[in-house]
Amino acid sequence: MPGPMGRGGPTTERAKDLKGTLFKLFGYLKEHLFAVIIAIVFAIVSVVFNVVGPDVLGQITTKLFEGLMAKVQGTGGIDYEGIARIMAFLIGLYVTSCFFSFVQGILMTSVTQKVCFKLRAQIVHKIAHVPMDYFENHSKGDVLSRITNDIDTLGSSLNQVISQVITSITQIIGVTVMMFLISPVLAGLTLLILPVSLIVVGIVVHFSQKYFVEQQRKLGAVNGVVEEDIGGHTVLQLFNREKKSVDTFNKINDDLYASSWKSQFLSGLLQPVMMFISNMAYVMVVVVGALLAIARIITVGDIQAFMQYIRNFTTPITQLANVSNMLQSMAAAAERVFEFLAAPNESEPETPCEPKKRDGAVSFDHVQFGYVPNQVVLNDFTSAAKPGQTVAIVGPTGAGKSTLMKLMLRFYDAQKGSVSVDNLNVCDWPRADLRKNFGMVLQDSWLFEGTIRENVRYGRLDATDEEVEEACKIACCDHFIHTLADGYDFMINEAATNVSQGQRQLITIARAVLADRPILVLDEATSNVDTRTELLIQQAMDKLMEGRTSFVVAHRLSTIKNADVILVMRDGDVVEKGTHKELLKQGGFYAELYNSQFADCD
Repeated sequence: MPGPMGRGGPTTERAKDLKGTLFKLFGYLKEHLFAVIIAIVFAIVSVVFNVVGPDVLGQITTKLFEGLMAKVQGTGGIDYEGIARIMAFLIGLYVTSCFFSFVQGILMTSVTQKVCFKLRAQIVHKIAHVPMDYFENHSKGDVLSRITNDIDTLGSSLNQVISQVITSITQIIGVTVMMFLISPVLAGLTLLILPVSLIVVGIVVHFSQKYFVEQQRKLGAVNGVVEEDIGGHTVLQLFNREKKSVDTFNKINDDLYASSWKSQFLSGLLQPVMMFISNMAYVMVVVVGALLAIARIITVGDIQAFMQYIRNFTTPITQLANVSNMLQSMAAAAERVFEFLAAPNESEPETPCEPKKRDGAVSFDHVQFGYVPNQVVLNDFTSAAKPGQTVAIVGPTGAGKSTLMKLMLRFYDAQKGSVSVDNLNVCDWPRADLRKNFGMVLQDSWLFEGTIRENVRYGRLDATDEEVEEACKIACCDHFIHTLADGYDFMINEAATNVSQGQRQLITIARAVLADRPILVLDEATSNVDTRTELLIQQAMDKLMEGRTSFVVAHRLSTIKNADVILVMRDGDVVEKGTHKELLKQGGFYAELYNSQFADCD
């Protein structure tokens, strides 16, 4: 659940379905199955060539030792030519092993990055189709973390997991075979360390698993806090909340530090513990191997090769333990990604309908709606707007004015009753087709990083430069645009902080003008401009609204005097209805709201 001020992290505390998550992940790998199989084969071949190396190196040691002994005894010398041939063969083995390993790495990196590319694309596509209420229950930072941190973790872990599982298992099998070929006695002693190693690995994995999952969860929470604080840094400074913000971040960051420290500490224990076990095996091999060499059962080179094989035997066991940790981390990250992808989409009608004619008629029939259960915002709302009519909606904060706009556009669906556009229930419209009928200007203006021309053209992408500039003239922003350094090519930064809030509002109004939709929704469209500009915009809007159905939500009641009908809302119901003059004459709630604007606050 979200925390204070909308902050929140993902709700997943551990991978609830490891097998199911891995099965879904395998579905993405199936598209690249041929490349994965080739990579696996190359990994196996690389390990096989690498495993043979110590035995060949042992032969060189044996030849050197025997040559030195023969030289000391005067019965011969060192066979440098034979040793050179063996060394050339050994170098060939290692070069070949390196080549196959290199190709395998390229293939697996390509596969994992393609999987990550697809997942990122699916998440971005999903963001455009999840219901509005999803983002009210999840922080933006959490969603961002799924695109960045979780997919990065998934990609790096997936690459290492597949590669290390194959190479480690192949190496364990290959080393075991080579050890038994050299000396069954020494091989048997070495295998005694296997159960000890497995017990150690099992204990570490058991305790570290939950901390790796917790680490991903806390990372998402940290991202949520950082994203929120950066977006609201001006407000933070205005209310001197820097210390509180830092304290909140430090608390969540401490939690991330604790889970990360525990997971990394437990994971880091594997290396020294396995090294200790490996050193014990070295002692056994040296002691027992020396006795076998004296008895001429094995050679000195066999002992040297065997010691290398012990290291090659314990290393993949440690790697498999690390793979287990990575597997849990990967599963936790993948599960968070799949959870988001599995979130419900905005519903679409099974049999989409088209209205007989599109003239901008809108009606609400006994609509009941609430954002959360048992908290009704609209009780039993009924009203209608005729084509070309201007409908103003007024009322105190929380009366449900903006909610009506969201229901028309199907950002939300009514729990009871129906909303119709052009005499067709909005639930029977395809959402994209429905929204093509609306031009909208919100109180919170949104601009993206780009030129002013690009931001205005967002309303209609095929508009010419002349049409863009004409829309800006109607919206009364042409003058201030020409005062900027590059005019219409002035670059708006990421947060649109290099233009004023009023200028941002004017640009979004120009965007709505350019869109030229049959229904206009103006939700406090002039709230962030000065009085003079407001009058100019009102004149432009009067022109724009001619022949169009318009819904105007306004707190400044002076801006809606010319509306065809004014709906006065209170506690989710229409309490009054009429023109400006009619409502003032009634002397009811509207008159009270209107007169309160001129009341002396003292």
